[in-house]
Amino acid sequence: MEFKDRFGPWALVAGASDGVGLAFCRHLAREGLNLILVARNQSKLDAAAEELRGLGVECVTVSADLSKPDGADRAIAAAADREVGLVITNAGADSINSKFLDADIAEWEGLATMNIGTKMRLAHHFGRQMRDRGRGGLILVNSGACYSGMYGLATYCGSKGFVLNFSEGLWAELRHHGVDVLTMVLGQTDTPSYRATLAKSGQPLPENWADPDEVAATALRQLPHGPIYNWGQPNDVAGMAPNSPDERRARIEMIEKMSHDLTERV
Repeated sequence: MEFKDRFGPWALVAGASDGVGLAFCRHLAREGLNLILVARNQSKLDAAAEELRGLGVECVTVSADLSKPDGADRAIAAAADREVGLVITNAGADSINSKFLDADIAEWEGLATMNIGTKMRLAHHFGRQMRDRGRGGLILVNSGACYSGMYGLATYCGSKGFVLNFSEGLWAELRHHGVDVLTMVLGQTDTPSYRATLAKSGQPLPENWADPDEVAATALRQLPHGPIYNWGQPNDVAGMAPNSPDERRARIEMIEKMSHDLTERV
């Protein structure tokens, strides 16, 4: 199938106003997909929508704070009866920059809502529709922090670890219904939020960080080959992780077969 036929006619992108999210939108617009742009800053959303409409597609903007319990519901309501064939959850940066006990618990709950609750609600609502149609895709943008806990990043690492395992589980379920699932695991990437984090802590800009446009293009190419892609690494190489994406995929398939065989024997 052509890309638009498989993943269109509408795509919803969370965290769409700049950085990797906006890069995704540009690629999708060039493929002819109409766009539902979700982010907090309405002025940035308006600027992004104007640019993307110039590429010949329709755009709907949704100003929503995805760290709030109603953030996902606002995005879902804006989609209304539009046929959404691709959902990209790009929002999820840690802007708190604090050790766990040095910030209010409400801040950590907001980060967990954005990285766990919001992603679950969007995947559940739109995933059901994709399953029923027998086509579609979900891209859950992730971080290398998903593979281990780190000093000063307890909640962030924990929530990203959830995204990793959640994506694998969704892939295992939805691949049987023609729906692709990918978690795109990133390292250092040139985004406004990461630049702000580095500036706040007085750190220099990295020399070889990933370009948002290349990240988006690569994720869209890798989508049919989920459930995991580690940025800049072949799928048969473990790299930053304990095992490679190919090994993790094979393990999921093996467990599924074992469970099926056990059920059949019973």
